[in-house]
Amino acid sequence: MATITRDRRRRVAVVGVSLSDCGRVDEATPYALHAQAARRALADSGLDRSVIDGLASAGLGTLAPVEVAEYLGLRPRWVDSTAVGGATWEVMAAHAADAIAAGHADAVLLVYGSTARADIKARRRTGNLSFGARGPLQFEVPYGHSLIAKYAMAARRHMHEYGTTLEQLAEIAVQARANAALNPEAMFREPVTVDEVLGGPMIADPFTKLHCCIRSDGGCAVLLAAEEYVPDTAKAPVWMLGTGEHVSHTTMSEWEDFTVSPAAVSGRLAFERAGVRPEEIEVAEIYDAFTYMTLVTLEDLGFCAKGEGGAFFMEKDRLPVNTDGGGLSACHPGMRGLFLLVEAVRQLRGEAPGLQVRRPDGSLPELAVASGTGGWFCSSGTVVLGRG
Repeated sequence: MATITRDRRRRVAVVGVSLSDCGRVDEATPYALHAQAARRALADSGLDRSVIDGLASAGLGTLAPVEVAEYLGLRPRWVDSTAVGGATWEVMAAHAADAIAAGHADAVLLVYGSTARADIKARRRTGNLSFGARGPLQFEVPYGHSLIAKYAMAARRHMHEYGTTLEQLAEIAVQARANAALNPEAMFREPVTVDEVLGGPMIADPFTKLHCCIRSDGGCAVLLAAEEYVPDTAKAPVWMLGTGEHVSHTTMSEWEDFTVSPAAVSGRLAFERAGVRPEEIEVAEIYDAFTYMTLVTLEDLGFCAKGEGGAFFMEKDRLPVNTDGGGLSACHPGMRGLFLLVEAVRQLRGEAPGLQVRRPDGSLPELAVASGTGGWFCSSGTVVLGRG
């Protein structure tokens, strides 16, 4: 086993990733999906479970990290239960990397599992239209301002400001499904067309059904470890190069510009700390609960200019985005941010189950970004990953 030193800030690597069973999982509990994903990620790392001394978990139970730790048989000395919606896992990864670098933990497990689809099917819960009516939200809920309506309103503003079209937004869903078609783990793989997206049932103008993420079951896990453990791992490391996080608003009236997401800040910070530029990134995994999220996040991360996101998706030789099919087609069991990290790591390792990004010479990509968004563009976490 590696000798652990704490006299300097250590490099941090992703050493294990895995999904639990995903899609339609009717016979498992959320705890079971947590455990399944954790076991698989640990096996992927090649490390012994005794090295895990940190746990990050949110969204399950009354005391999320405590209950999950107990179920997994862990007694962590470092925990994080930050909950900022879809951005949760990128923010947690940033916190875990800082803790490991400072010597507060040596190996941190990030783990998630949800039976969101199965629970509704079994009538254990209903679909959520809002996040409640307490606090600042009390001023919006009486007017029927549902979660999806907030995204739809923001999308309409972008269309008004920049001329973004329904066809361009629909193309995002079409391309996500095309990626999912190559992924045997994706829940929906049948190709769709722009006309089919536009002609679907209206959910919240301008979003039809296929503009919106699917509802699935599933879980995943990511194991981060200090550089001293890398010689003992089963696979080559993927390094945490830079992270950023930012929160914007909760009340729509406090959102200064509906066409700018908090990724404009988290992305800038992540790239600066990683010492790379957006144009050096070779694959991007972006939170896509709705098509507009993908478009505006890519703009704010600097992959195209503000207002050019729609045209960006019409380009043939553009940056590969959401290579597994994303939340629009592959899986979306609630807070999907951790799945972005899993797919980014798989791409850099050359282990993607479906579409595998390669350079023109056939070599693997060196740099990837995962950017999660929470709430209704309320929060953002961005992580830059690299093989070198």
